[in-house]
Amino acid sequence: MKPLYFVPFAVVALLLGAIFLPKLMANKADPEAAEALPSTFIGKPAPELKLDGFAGQPELTAELLAGEGLKLVNFWASWCAPCRVEHPNLVAIAEAGVPIYGINYKDDPAKAADFLAELGNPYAAVGADTEGRNGFGWGVYGVPETYLIDGEGRIVLRVAGPVTSSSYARDLGPALEAAGIEVTLGE
Repeated sequence: MKPLYFVPFAVVALLLGAIFLPKLMANKADPEAAEALPSTFIGKPAPELKLDGFAGQPELTAELLAGEGLKLVNFWASWCAPCRVEHPNLVAIAEAGVPIYGINYKDDPAKAADFLAELGNPYAAVGADTEGRNGFGWGVYGVPETYLIDGEGRIVLRVAGPVTSSSYARDLGPALEAAGIEVTLGE
């Protein structure tokens, strides 16, 4: 073969490297940016809710999300290991006076109830998203995901993944502190 046959492949490889290498290097410099998942809902009203009831819990309604003050909406499931990790932090946030509304995502109702009985219930109201349609409407990638909602029912912030001490310090904590809410996490 003549060496000229490889020139087009080399040119394509150089162009792809020039396009993607800076992005890869930027993500290595800021690993949190590489893990961030964008949300198109920031600044927009919280999407509509069509939830099933959750045994023994107050019903989660759109009126609750549009109510005064900051509140959280947390998508969770009993089968979700990171949900178990974040749960003590949600309890601490609820104890600090922030209402948290839980959406149980694609879960067995009995197992979900057992989860809350075992770990405590930080939720002011709970709904079940048995089929995952609400999660789809909110842009949920996977559980857990937590949304900060303002007093007008708009999404202010999204935390993809568990609310840990580091994600709290980076994202949720500054937003709550700006509103005068102090939370001490147990981690």
